[in-house]
Amino acid sequence: MMSELYVGGAAGDLIVGAIRRFADRPAIADERQRWTYRELGETIGRLITFFDQLGLKKGDAVSVLSSNRVESWAIICAAAVMGLRYTPLHPLAAEDDHAFIIDDAEIDALVVESGKFSERGLAIQARAPKLKHLLSLGPIAGARDILAELPGCASAPLQPASCAEDLCWLAYTGGTTGKSKGVMLSHRALVTMTVTLYADWDWPQDIRYLAATPISHAAGVTVFPVMYRGGFTRLLPGFDMEAYCRTIQDEKITCAFLVPTIIYGLIDAHEVRARYDLSSLDMIVYGAAPMSPDRLLEGMKIFGRVFVQLYGQTEAPQCITTLRKADHDPANIKRLGSCGRPSPLVQVKLLNAELEEVDVGEPGEICVRGPLVMNGYWKRPDATEETLKGGWLHTGDVAVRDEDGYLYIVDRTKDMIISGGFNIYPREVEDALMAHGAVASACVIGVPDEKWGEAVKAFVVLKSGANVDAATLQAHVKDKRGAPWSPKSIDFVDAVPVTGLGKLDRKALRAPYWEGRSRGVS
Repeated sequence: MMSELYVGGAAGDLIVGAIRRFADRPAIADERQRWTYRELGETIGRLITFFDQLGLKKGDAVSVLSSNRVESWAIICAAAVMGLRYTPLHPLAAEDDHAFIIDDAEIDALVVESGKFSERGLAIQARAPKLKHLLSLGPIAGARDILAELPGCASAPLQPASCAEDLCWLAYTGGTTGKSKGVMLSHRALVTMTVTLYADWDWPQDIRYLAATPISHAAGVTVFPVMYRGGFTRLLPGFDMEAYCRTIQDEKITCAFLVPTIIYGLIDAHEVRARYDLSSLDMIVYGAAPMSPDRLLEGMKIFGRVFVQLYGQTEAPQCITTLRKADHDPANIKRLGSCGRPSPLVQVKLLNAELEEVDVGEPGEICVRGPLVMNGYWKRPDATEETLKGGWLHTGDVAVRDEDGYLYIVDRTKDMIISGGFNIYPREVEDALMAHGAVASACVIGVPDEKWGEAVKAFVVLKSGANVDAATLQAHVKDKRGAPWSPKSIDFVDAVPVTGLGKLDRKALRAPYWEGRSRGVS
């Protein structure tokens, strides 16, 4: 057993420190209740008592399937303080994905919100023979209701039990490029992330943070630096344009995290925005997917220079690079296409296949090392060795660097289209399409083609009331990028598919075109 001398420097220490430091400040609220930091701490203490009575101990594993609610966040915090290993479940994922994760992660206790997720929880239990405890937030037949039992539990003292290298989260990748993998994130990685975000983002003086996307993922880990700064978090159970804008006005929200597709919707929702005062917004953080520079410029005209971009991935969460407010210069639209410069505490290089750093302006894979990086993939030594080869985390993202050190992501290596001998990255075509005034969003894939090997195909969503034909957009891209980048075909659709994490789901679009084929071109 590790000596008490080495306990500390963990996520639990940050949580407990915030609770003690900011006891009477408002901490977190949802649609039903509001807690101060002291009340959050009391609930965490009761959860620790409840989990202890179940027999859960340091190193055991807990998972939560829920919408955004204060109890879910309290469970995440209790796990970190106790030294339990927490695995998030995305509420929009399919049953097969949930069942796979619960089994693969060897979860001991699953907490499920009653109502919307009752049937899913019971279905997962039936498919997960190693699961010891099915717990619930609200009544579910066959599950122990935490909300009913918690009032009878004494609030345990908050005594963090972990050291920096203990596993804190086992978070699964989105699976857009293959089978989902469990990413082992130590307390050290999450503390590094928290301190980096604390220092590197342009936080408002009065932090009132709104999370409408699932706190199981990026919107949730952002709550750690909010707590560290003594800020207030307001949770919404999902994104509804009217409710979102009303909440900004009523709660005087100063900062928010959004994925680009939602920002596009907010930009285009002229009538809804006009009904509410959104002037309190001082920082809008965006990430999880690239954002069109032209659409970002539209957002800046509406909200001002309030945008901050994060770039990270599950294996190095939230802060590989940052594009700060000052970098969002409307006079420099090229820089709006950047994901920023490397964050403190990480080393970032663009490497070629021989692990040599490429020159300025040359494409290379973004590779990262430092205390932010994962320990490896859970039970996947081969994948770990491949992804961490040479001592670097290989992100799978291709970028170029300019003379000032800003990185510009070209695309995922696996999404690259090889057409007529040209290497074409979908992001390049998507940005060109969205530079047209009629286009709201776009997604580009490669499809089989006898002549070209792969042909560029685009799926386009037009802005409300806009009208443009495929030939016009093809000519527009040809003028912007060149003939090889111009889509050979364009489908006009009502919406482009996105994953539960808000990323363009190119895999879903590709599937019908590549079914039954061996895709040897990328």
